[in-house]
Amino acid sequence: MDQHYEQWSTLAPRGLMIIGLGATLLAHSSSLKTRRKPFWQWFIMGTISLIIFNSGIAIFGEAVKHRAMYESKLGL
Repeated sequence: MDQHYEQWSTLAPRGLMIIGLGATLLAHSSSLKTRRKPFWQWFIMGTISLIIFNSGIAIFGEAVKHRAMYESKLGL
């Protein structure tokens, strides 16, 4: 099987799962702020969630790149 297809099929689901995790943690940090928890709790959680969310976007973007390279080889 083509290397680009394998990279795409591996990275795309991982990227989507990491994006979902980051979004979930962001909602959790928002709920911490709403419940008036100390600043450092929701700030740290929010920062970590944004790092995870953006990592997921980067991984998914890499998957899209590999899919485009795979399709260009096929002439699609």
